[in-house]
Amino acid sequence: MYGDEATIRRILTELGDTWAVVGLSANQSRAAYGVARVLQRFGKRIVPVHPKAETVHGEPGYASLADIPFDVDVVDVFVNGALAGAVADEAVAKGARAVWFQLGVVDEAAYERTRAAGLDMVMDRCPAIEIPLLDQPVPRRSASASRRSG
Repeated sequence: MYGDEATIRRILTELGDTWAVVGLSANQSRAAYGVARVLQRFGKRIVPVHPKAETVHGEPGYASLADIPFDVDVVDVFVNGALAGAVADEAVAKGARAVWFQLGVVDEAAYERTRAAGLDMVMDRCPAIEIPLLDQPVPRRSASASRRSG
């Protein structure tokens, strides 16, 4: 598991609402397009990052993270796993607070580098799946269960 529930919750609720979505284009058949829309519905500002620098969901795009002229809080990565580590390094250089690798994107070395640089990081998860779950109550152990276990 590359992102415990507390880290996921912190990224989604505490680290800021500006999300650079790397790999986001105007191609509606790509997963990034739908996930960015969900992030917007939950109050996140999305920033498309794609070599085409297209406007997506009403937000102007940029060709790279370095081209974004303002701070980003989270870098959501929708690129091939072989390229994801370099994007994580760019996120560190950009001063992001967290990096999120989408489902199927795992790079353990990038995870270690990013965490060592002080950023929160999640891999192989999807914020569009996780963010609606935030409204659900967090399971808590009852006092009697705590006494029994301990």
